[in-house]
Amino acid sequence: MSAAETIGGAPSGQQTRPAHPSSSQLPEEMPPIAPRLLTDLLDHAVEHHGEWPAIDFMGRKWTYAEVGDLARKAARGLQDLGVKPGTRVGLCLPNTPYYVICYFAILRIGAVVVNFNPLYTEREMEHLIEDSGASVLIASDLALSLPKVAPLVGKGSLSRVIVCPFADALPTFKRRAFQLLKRKDIAHEPHDLRFVRFADLIARDAAPDPVKRDPGDLAVLQYTGGTTGVPKGAMLSHANLAANSAQMIAHVGHMPDEQERTLGVLPLFHVFALTTVLNYSVDTAAEMILLPRFEMKSFLAAARRTRPTQFFGVPTLYTALNHVNLHGEFDSVRVCISGGAPLPLEVRQRFEERTGVRVVEGYGLSEASPIIACNPLEGVIKENSCGPAFPGTALEIRDPDNFHKVLGTGEKGEVCARGPQVMKGYWNRPEESEKTFIYGALRTGDIGYLDADGYLFLVDRIKDLILCGGYNVYPRVIEDAIYEHPMVAEAIVIGIPDAYRGQAPKAFVALREGDILSEEELLEFLKPRLNKIEMPSAIEFRDSLPKTLVGKLSKKELVAEEAAKRAP
Repeated sequence: MSAAETIGGAPSGQQTRPAHPSSSQLPEEMPPIAPRLLTDLLDHAVEHHGEWPAIDFMGRKWTYAEVGDLARKAARGLQDLGVKPGTRVGLCLPNTPYYVICYFAILRIGAVVVNFNPLYTEREMEHLIEDSGASVLIASDLALSLPKVAPLVGKGSLSRVIVCPFADALPTFKRRAFQLLKRKDIAHEPHDLRFVRFADLIARDAAPDPVKRDPGDLAVLQYTGGTTGVPKGAMLSHANLAANSAQMIAHVGHMPDEQERTLGVLPLFHVFALTTVLNYSVDTAAEMILLPRFEMKSFLAAARRTRPTQFFGVPTLYTALNHVNLHGEFDSVRVCISGGAPLPLEVRQRFEERTGVRVVEGYGLSEASPIIACNPLEGVIKENSCGPAFPGTALEIRDPDNFHKVLGTGEKGEVCARGPQVMKGYWNRPEESEKTFIYGALRTGDIGYLDADGYLFLVDRIKDLILCGGYNVYPRVIEDAIYEHPMVAEAIVIGIPDAYRGQAPKAFVALREGDILSEEELLEFLKPRLNKIEMPSAIEFRDSLPKTLVGKLSKKELVAEEAAKRAP
């Protein structure tokens, strides 16, 4: 049986940001990017490379023609459930073919994708449903997510859940093994007409009713991580996301004669993977090798089996790979990009030495689809820089104390960006949307500077700035120095109250397995690398450091711990 047979107007609440600058304000090396619908990416791949493999999931493959056909049927099914242009539809799925199919099905009928992390708590999911007004949610039948989704049906706007059986996407042998050995990982689907199985969604073999769509329409609500305050929905249009894919092509290179293979372990609900693993891969008709989660043994086995040519990861992935024996898994990789968080120089250098593959660091944020800067794949990589502006993007540094003033070369200020990938604004938050733009440029909240060659160097987050006796201390400077020690695996620096200086830096450090290092030894190592004000007032060693649900090092838990220690 084939794979296709087995896997069975602007919405209210939008605010429009100030207009983009004219194209003359953008870098000259790339002409203005023509706005496109995201579904154009899939349509082109189906038309020109329909027989090429689009997805490899645990060894089972789908061609672009099959994915296009399934997305067509799913779009029809969604319309039959009452989904209309502007309807918000949640995707609460791990990396599976279901995500790719449903993503394009939703967009095909003018609806809006709302990305949910399946590991969210029930409370977090309820907030996103309430904030976005999602009326339909598509989830797997895995126990890690469905039991949290089920109680929310009928509460607020959510009226339907489409259930995607995880096992049905696996190759025959793995499907039977999963159903037999992993029963505890499968949730019982409620016997409720409000729950629809994916096979029933695609049962009607008919085209969806055509709807009027425009590249400027809202495509995705991408919620920010919520490290400060309540998560906000960045409104990304078809044109925003398609532009970032076009910029990727300009940066990485033109579409090759031979098919690229993208190793996709980053979750597609995260904006970095949404652009690099999904949109860019489809735009270039690449094969997506999808893994539902990062587990080292299966990750390396997939790399050996599929011989990927492209890999996009966050720094914690590169750190983890630096601690295992590799046997040529990256020999075929030609494009390796790190994003999502700053990449420590020591981590990059060690990975390159062990694999022979060049890693380039990029920089972006959810509000920019997400990439706004990246080091070149060929040419100069400057240490601790995230590279020059992405093609078609303009970067400027503004004075944090006077946002109307643009700073010169080498001067530190808030990084701001202009480009076709920059969001429309925040969903239902007009005041915050207005504050996020200055003369049409997106304020990133990051402190950095541009050198004479236009390379961007990030210093730190504005909110992470530590004020020590009137001096600005940037945690990243301290973290980078700590990473230079060969025994250090991970490091986080935060500010803690200090009776004399107001605040002082404290470091949390995880060592490489088997290594032993004292606080005194590390402080001695840091003395020639940091000034007296930057030296940590305390160093706490831990077996591991907290991370976000997508694997980035997270400070908020440590900040909360320190605050709790000092609470009356």
